[in-house]
Amino acid sequence: MNVDQIRDYCLSFPQASEKLQWDDALCFKVNGKMFAVVGLDRVRLTFKCHPVVFAELIEREDIHPAPYVGRYKWVMLDRLDALRNDELRDLIRQSYEMVAAKAPKPRTSSKRQASSGKKQGSSAKKLARRRARNKS
Repeated sequence: MNVDQIRDYCLSFPQASEKLQWDDALCFKVNGKMFAVVGLDRVRLTFKCHPVVFAELIEREDIHPAPYVGRYKWVMLDRLDALRNDELRDLIRQSYEMVAAKAPKPRTSSKRQASSGKKQGSSAKKLARRRARNKS
């Protein structure tokens, strides 16, 4: 999977949103809680795992505990092709489900829904500008 495919997949989940943070990190969130992060300048992927899966994944090449959050069973893939596409989709889905189960429930305010749409659009614009800048 490439960055665009990961982005489309992450945003396909209910209440999923994106936000560009920490200069180059495209964070995917459910109800304000992160479930996956894609680094854009240095392409890498971070997501949450079940403890047993975490232990298995960090034994593989190009996969290791994520900085700062590894103790919470988050892994970092140094390459997007470190896992097969079907396996990666399944692990991202599991991460989403674990985080969504513990995330605070969204408010039903129309203001909040409108602002989350704006954030997603502005993140997409920032991502496009960053890609254009990196291609030059």
